[in-house]
Amino acid sequence: MNLHSIRKIVKFDYLMLLPIMGLAFYIAYIPHFKYPYPVHIDEWVHLACSKEIIIEASAVGLSSPFSGGAPVLNQTYEVGYHLFWAVFHQISGISWSTIYGYFAGVIFIITVLSVYILARRQGFGWEAALLTCLIPTTVGILGPAFMVPVAMGLLFIPLSMFIAFNFRTVWSYLVLFIFIAFLLTLHAYTAIGLVIVLTPYILLNLRRNLKHSLALITVLVIPFLVSLSWATSMVLPMAKALFSPAYPQAFTDYPLLIQTYGYLPILCCLVGTFFLAMKGGRRNYGLVLGLLALLAMLATFFTLHRGSEGLYARGLVLTMFLMSIVAGAGLMWVKNIRLPVNVAAWLKAPRLMQNVGYVLCLILIGLTLYISIPARQNTIYYHMIDDEDYQAFIWIRENIDSDYEKAILDPWKGTAFTAITEKYIYTRIHCYSEPRDKEASAFLQDGCSDTNFLRERGISIVYTLGECLNPDLIEVRKNVYLLKEGH
Repeated sequence: MNLHSIRKIVKFDYLMLLPIMGLAFYIAYIPHFKYPYPVHIDEWVHLACSKEIIIEASAVGLSSPFSGGAPVLNQTYEVGYHLFWAVFHQISGISWSTIYGYFAGVIFIITVLSVYILARRQGFGWEAALLTCLIPTTVGILGPAFMVPVAMGLLFIPLSMFIAFNFRTVWSYLVLFIFIAFLLTLHAYTAIGLVIVLTPYILLNLRRNLKHSLALITVLVIPFLVSLSWATSMVLPMAKALFSPAYPQAFTDYPLLIQTYGYLPILCCLVGTFFLAMKGGRRNYGLVLGLLALLAMLATFFTLHRGSEGLYARGLVLTMFLMSIVAGAGLMWVKNIRLPVNVAAWLKAPRLMQNVGYVLCLILIGLTLYISIPARQNTIYYHMIDDEDYQAFIWIRENIDSDYEKAILDPWKGTAFTAITEKYIYTRIHCYSEPRDKEASAFLQDGCSDTNFLRERGISIVYTLGECLNPDLIEVRKNVYLLKEGH
């Protein structure tokens, strides 16, 4: 291949990347069409935790932004994510509404470009990048369209694999070490998933490049050892879960992988798996075996009922991510199909049909986009608040002082209330309903008439769309009530 050919390929890839980047942003922005606020409850939680870091000006020893008590679980385990966005918000001056409205798309673009960087050296850069754009986002398994740690963590998977596959220097190991260490504070499940993906490649190098394997093992293990005192409460239960029966609901809450991801990308992934296996090489084998290791983890959980439900749930997104990369190899194989010269001459095929692979590739891409994009557009997402709620919460934040610090409202809206107002709440619905949720609902449905209920629980703010019949409450704005002083 001469220099002119190389330049043509590079220019073609760059031209292909522009619409691919646009598609990536579009897919990630779908949940925010006509809805400018965070969508998933986890987004509201992470927004509240990031704000708490700014308020307390510390990433260590934070209190819960919802109750003022002990931190919530993911506020501790995902502190790297909250700290990153708190610092970014403070330095950039970009509003939280802009960050949570548009930056899922920005992160996904960078993730897709990272996939291109990884796969380009193996000949299927734009193909892998294109199929990565179509990873679904659902309420159950999350995904790249949400501003959540697992979506940001995907960015480090192809970059880490690229470094491990292609470099052998001290600096490359240092960068990989930093990636793993940051992932542990960002999203531990993704860090564990990366270890699972890289393990086959490390084993493949034990015989021919022992030094490289030992270096990779070192940079993977040290961050876990350093964080052991912090992560023990998470790692040990996860290890125990590998040998314990999983909860039955874990098998019904999440859609089947094939149905969620799509049949054509699955087909491309199967073709890509065989192509990479036949082509050989440690990088190709490492990519294929890394995907198979993730699939084995999912199959063990789903069929044998053994494993971590959290690792399974987040592993679905990570598995589809690896499948997209491998599917890119399958798409490249289809693109490179050629009619034998003698067959083309016998059929008197036109020049276009001699390059039948390009035709098949375009048809396959067209069908995949035709099926996948409407499916992503038609995905159902819930909304925790509406415009009326948002304006009321903004008013509370800007007009009610710190003497009034705890509120009661519909538990479904409680998480968003704290994220916007930066005030405590009596209760909120998150993963499951609690007795407090029923108490709050009963209080509101009863016209907010029980003043003793408010006083005993330190509640001074009531937000309700219903009727409020309590003379001890003053309506300071539509649907917003304050407890009178002395009551």
